[in-house]
Amino acid sequence: MPASIPADSVGLVSPQTLHCTTPLALDCGRTLAQYELVYETYGTLNANASNAVLICHALSGDHHAAGYHDLGDKRPGWWDSAIGPGKAIDTNKFFVVCPNNLGGCGGSTGPSSINPETGAVYGPDFPIMTVPDWVRSQTILADHLTITQWAAVVGGSLGAMQAMQWAMSLPNRIRHALIIAAAPKLSAQNIAFNEVARQAIQSDPEFHEGHYTQHNTLPRQGLGLARMLGHITYLSDQAMKEKFGRDLRSGSLNYGYDVEFEVESYLRYQSESFVNRFDANTYLLMTKALDYFDPAKAFNDDLAVAMANIQAHSLVISFTSDWRFSPARSQEIVAALLQSDKEVSYAEIEAHQGHDAFLMPIPRYMEIFETYMQKITVGAA
Repeated sequence: MPASIPADSVGLVSPQTLHCTTPLALDCGRTLAQYELVYETYGTLNANASNAVLICHALSGDHHAAGYHDLGDKRPGWWDSAIGPGKAIDTNKFFVVCPNNLGGCGGSTGPSSINPETGAVYGPDFPIMTVPDWVRSQTILADHLTITQWAAVVGGSLGAMQAMQWAMSLPNRIRHALIIAAAPKLSAQNIAFNEVARQAIQSDPEFHEGHYTQHNTLPRQGLGLARMLGHITYLSDQAMKEKFGRDLRSGSLNYGYDVEFEVESYLRYQSESFVNRFDANTYLLMTKALDYFDPAKAFNDDLAVAMANIQAHSLVISFTSDWRFSPARSQEIVAALLQSDKEVSYAEIEAHQGHDAFLMPIPRYMEIFETYMQKITVGAA
């Protein structure tokens, strides 16, 4: 619990809910007749709605990007280091919107929601979502908030894919795209990691083909293993060495199969805490959305052609130790933007934290991030 709310925090915040009754057609061929989007906002929308920034979350993120829900919160929102008064995304200047994606488990309609057609939890019957589907739903949220054009759409990892999709699908509705720790599509290795995680969940005896809620249980072991695997890939070897090394919990080997190394203890803690807050069907859905993202596929695998209609200025940021979405993948995005004659800035940040670096207040990263955001012009207050 914070002793007091920091001066550069957005403070106490409350989620809001948009009830949508206009059917949403999805890429999978199905339609959501009605749904809810939960979101948070920080800052004040100016008179001509020109200062709005959309934050798109990654796989395990949600709408709570900054501030505190109550004074008992032990930690602020997941990107509090970047959002707030005087921070990179300055809420004295910008009106910030962060929704929980459809299919999530943070309040927006998803697998753990009630299906109005059956009166039962959707579970595995909830439709598969894609990045373009999320952009369509975010467009409806923007219309509700009277935002005709985003000053910027910002995201890291899966969130960065949404920023790219916004720039490609709705070029008139976005002035800047901030694409952080991203890739234009997943590599075979990344798809393989996701499949192992899904198999861990689906092979859990308590999974019940996704209908675990009806059995009053959870696939805790499978989801926990998926989280362990994912967490390992989000960190670099150096980060794990510095954080844990080969430190032993008891100071000596026990010659058994219980937890002995600190890194084992850490992974089990991450597993247990994640299972208590995240839905297994949502994890399956989010990893599939990652796998499916491939905007160049519809353009004969030519990413430059896929980006031909982009009007937004772009900032692409990568991190040297990110082996899940390496700098080479960000450079593919930059090359395609340059080939299609778009305005783009690129920064490769020296960082040892791995893929998770995009969530951390690394000084050089925050300096570049903040400098770029300061240059974004907005209209009258």
